[in-house]
Amino acid sequence: MDFTRKLTQFCVGGSAYVALELLYRRRSHISMFGAGGVCYLLLGRLNRLNLPAPVRAGCGAGIITAVELTAGLLFNRRYQVWDYRDQPGNVLGHICPAFTAAWVPVSMAGLALYRWVDSELDRMVSPKTAGSR
Repeated sequence: MDFTRKLTQFCVGGSAYVALELLYRRRSHISMFGAGGVCYLLLGRLNRLNLPAPVRAGCGAGIITAVELTAGLLFNRRYQVWDYRDQPGNVLGHICPAFTAAWVPVSMAGLALYRWVDSELDRMVSPKTAGSR
């Protein structure tokens, strides 16, 4: 079940990330599905830490920014996916402070969504497990 759970969570995160891009930019790229899935799984790990919610959200924004930079260096070499070169404080045109700040509320939502999906997966599995004992 652990692989299925992680795959489900990866797909939820990847889909949410692409949906955000489609809402904001009206376009996305397949690499953003992968980046979103990775971000979401990392947010799930962050949920396990006993940290205040604002600290987790700030750390989540840092995680998303790091994944965006990595994805940018791998998949956005010609700036065909996104381009922050005109934004103040940008790093190689792949990340910028304005979007790092925007990732704080996105992280808060992602952390909550991860917990909810995880509890729903538990709920779906526990009746089956209880019946097989």
